[in-house]
Amino acid sequence: MRLWLLLISLILSFTGPLTPAAAQSQKAFIIDIDGVISPATADYFSRSLEQAVEANAAFMLVRLDTPGGLDLSMRDMIKQIISSPVPVVTYVTPGGARAASAGTYLLYASHVAAMTPATNLGAATPVQVAPGFSPGEEKSPLPDSEKDNNQDAEKQTAKDDDAMTRKVVNDAVAYIKGLAELRGRNAEWAEKAVRDAASLTAEAALKQNVIDILADNQRDLLQQLDGRKVNVLGSETTLETKSVTLHEILPDWRNKVLEIITNPNIAYILMMIGIYGLIFEFANPGAIVPGTIGSICLLLALFSFQILPINYAGLALMLLGIALMVAEAFQPSFGVLGLGGVAAFVAGSVMLIDTELPGYGVNIGVIAGVTVSTVAFFLMALGMVLRNRHHPIVSGREEMIGAVCVADESFNERGKVLIHSERWTATTRTPLQKGDKAIVKAMEGLTLEVEAMGKEEETT
Repeated sequence: MRLWLLLISLILSFTGPLTPAAAQSQKAFIIDIDGVISPATADYFSRSLEQAVEANAAFMLVRLDTPGGLDLSMRDMIKQIISSPVPVVTYVTPGGARAASAGTYLLYASHVAAMTPATNLGAATPVQVAPGFSPGEEKSPLPDSEKDNNQDAEKQTAKDDDAMTRKVVNDAVAYIKGLAELRGRNAEWAEKAVRDAASLTAEAALKQNVIDILADNQRDLLQQLDGRKVNVLGSETTLETKSVTLHEILPDWRNKVLEIITNPNIAYILMMIGIYGLIFEFANPGAIVPGTIGSICLLLALFSFQILPINYAGLALMLLGIALMVAEAFQPSFGVLGLGGVAAFVAGSVMLIDTELPGYGVNIGVIAGVTVSTVAFFLMALGMVLRNRHHPIVSGREEMIGAVCVADESFNERGKVLIHSERWTATTRTPLQKGDKAIVKAMEGLTLEVEAMGKEEETT
């Protein structure tokens, strides 16, 4: 027994206590944001940051390359960065990448802002959704009195547009300057990036205190981060990167699905499939499949529109256009409703996404393809309706009038007749013998009014 105790003591004396590095080894998480800042990007960032907080990570590294994105998604991400207990390090990489527009705001909000050589940031001016009309672009041919009135109206419109522009820009300036002051970065240049769309290279950004680190690669970045002190929720935290274990977080299936359905082109196509599916279902009750697929697609499209910057006037124009084309198919107006529907549909499609962010609207090719398909469908439906108008009526009350029946029994005023292999009750003013032929003159409820046919009519 003493031998065992002695052996255990020797083992413990050689191994000693756990080293601080082993005892306090932490994880650091890495995510990649490449492309437009969208609702799917914000969801991916949010879930990754939650995972980092739950794991008590040393920091979260965001490798960034973006041309900008949606304001709501960007602000949602910045709120989470500011309130995060885990430091967020944003690194613009690889060479040739950029942090333009919304990416500049994210850099300013991050606890540590880093860039690799041959990258740039800036051009953070808010995108003008409805640019104002500049007076004096065209000369009015109106009389002087009316011209003066028009010029006054144009000046007032331009003044209102300028006021709105100043309002948006001033709000963005105050926002980014607040972020700069929070992180101790260059607030003066931040204002220029918003007001003048100024941009900087990585080297110039470091010299002007816009970023904190210029790193050639990720290894260089980690070396420069080691021992750096950052302010996290009002308290100073020292980053230690030598003992951290790096874990990359990839987008899960939910992020990928969200990214697909929040693509404006996909959302647009889903909406059209949903509308057409419901139209087919209402036109052919009981078909089930079109209604089921249409309902699913329409709900997915509505979910996408909920988180996308949708212009509801554009959506209303699209629905009006479809309604007019449907009306043209069922109540032909020699093209008036159809042409109006096409015009409304195209105008609504172009206006649908309420942003001028490059690459984030509905593609013109998609709009053209859907419009051509819609017009072709309704032209085909209209042709079928017009052709059917020339066909004889084969059912209903109208088909019965003028049809020939045969007396199934002899009667003077009321009796039974056979028509279309059916036995009907009939009334007549002239007696009919069994087997006599008669013509249906009127129909009241389920009773026919018939008139005996002459021999010449029977021969004919």
